[in-house]
Amino acid sequence: MVSHCVVMKPRPSLTAAEQDALIAAFERAIREIPTVRRVRVGRRIVHGAHYEARMPDAADYLVLIDFADLAGLTTYLHHPAHDDIRTHFGQAVSAAFIYDFEEVTLESLKGTRTPAAPGGGAQKS
Repeated sequence: MVSHCVVMKPRPSLTAAEQDALIAAFERAIREIPTVRRVRVGRRIVHGAHYEARMPDAADYLVLIDFADLAGLTTYLHHPAHDDIRTHFGQAVSAAFIYDFEEVTLESLKGTRTPAAPGGGAQKS
């Protein structure tokens, strides 16, 4: 499984109409792009954990979109419905981090010292 992970902070001046347009574009994309397997959306919670004070104030929301494989993610990213998300997203956020992750087992991380090399596979140091 491959997950497209988006953490974002909306612009303080984001209007309700702009927010609705982004949400509508996202709803359209997940409805029309057949490779989307699962979607999870979360709102950041602050509850006094020790790590919260060290984190930058760069995200209020999380979107995780799951695909069966990299080809499914690629289909999503190149689909015309995703173009609409890209347009609204760029106008709506003040900060964002977007990463793609391939699901692996915890066992597969043993001995791994560096991130995955381009083209897949972990490098050992």
